[in-house]
Amino acid sequence: MPFYTYILFSKSLNKFYIGSTSLSPVERLDEHNQIKFPDAFTRKGIPWEMFLVIECKSFIQAKAIEVHIKKMKSTRYLQNLKQYPEIGENLLVKYRATDS
Repeated sequence: MPFYTYILFSKSLNKFYIGSTSLSPVERLDEHNQIKFPDAFTRKGIPWEMFLVIECKSFIQAKAIEVHIKKMKSTRYLQNLKQYPEIGENLLVKYRATDS
């Protein structure tokens, strides 16, 4: 079962949202845009667009990559992740998970 770290972008807020999921990225995007969780931050930025998806081997790996990206606190880093796929590949190696 694949897991994902994903980055959404809201034009109305001009902000990114970073998360991880076991759902398909399309399903998760739909949940954000359909306000499945009314108290969630993402309700303010509808419509969200998928900016980037990194497929992971485990939820632990997906969560570790999510935390890493959030710690960077940099729009430039997010743009570089998209522009240079090798950065994402390096994250997958760095946060290689032992569970499946």
